[in-house]
Amino acid sequence: MSQSPPSSATGAPVIGLDLGGTKIAAALFGADGTVLARHTRPTPARDGATAVLDALATAAAEVDPARLATALGIAAAGVVDPRTGRVTSATDSLRGWAGTALGAGLADRTGLPVACDNDVRATAGPELAALVAEVSVHASLLFAAIGTGVGGAVAVDGRMLHGASGIAGHLGHLPSPEAAGLPCTCGATGHLEVIASGPGITAHYERLTGTSVDRLETVAERAGRGDADAVHAITTGAAATGRVLGGLANALGPDRVVIGGGVPRIGPLYGDALAAAFAAELMPPMRGLAPVAPLFGNDAAVLGAAALTTTLPLHHPGVLR
Repeated sequence: MSQSPPSSATGAPVIGLDLGGTKIAAALFGADGTVLARHTRPTPARDGATAVLDALATAAAEVDPARLATALGIAAAGVVDPRTGRVTSATDSLRGWAGTALGAGLADRTGLPVACDNDVRATAGPELAALVAEVSVHASLLFAAIGTGVGGAVAVDGRMLHGASGIAGHLGHLPSPEAAGLPCTCGATGHLEVIASGPGITAHYERLTGTSVDRLETVAERAGRGDADAVHAITTGAAATGRVLGGLANALGPDRVVIGGGVPRIGPLYGDALAAAFAAELMPPMRGLAPVAPLFGNDAAVLGAAALTTTLPLHHPGVLR
């Protein structure tokens, strides 16, 4: 799949940053979408927001030592309001991240105008651009990322939804009957994330067996050997996801539903259970719609981050706060 050029309005190179709980990825994109340089560095996740902003600025400087870029886009973990440039909510995977002035802080450190958004919405951006090019400017997209958490993005009639405080698309915090009574990282109970994420599936297996496992892949390996509890934990998480996404498909009428993240890569046991539960929820006009894998690979987040500079408000250095 060819990449849509994420260059600025002037055609100059732009920087894309992807901030996760463990690493920062940076890429410098040319006007034609070509990756001119890359850089990665660890995220100082336990050292506070100032340290994270400093690390992001360092990553931007490392990937663009000649200072060719005229703008910077960042895809960040947490609930991000792109209009204010603030992180409005976050888990403790990044200590002290909630409330951070991401746009302003990064603009002041880099000297560049900055566009910012939630990492999953940014990753979904290239998927939406491809769908619009294929279908129409009014195409709609439902994007889910199932990994350490459950995130998502929703685009309706060709426009990505952000919502109040940047909350739109956080699919992991929809109620799920399979998660009834289980505490969620957001402080509520019974949300999809606690039964459908990688740690959620692993924890479900541990509850079923009374034994501890190190990671989701171990559960998948045991399911492959016929462990009934492992099969049950995986298919429960997959079916819970499929039901929630099927209900959302009825509500939103997407042209495409994309399922990304690490969890779907564990194999067909997961994918088949999700697809079956999704199909069972669909109203007649939506029948025939089936979830698909993302079109874009490892560069999706940094590509989407760079593209934010052409679609979202820019936060400029030195502006009175």
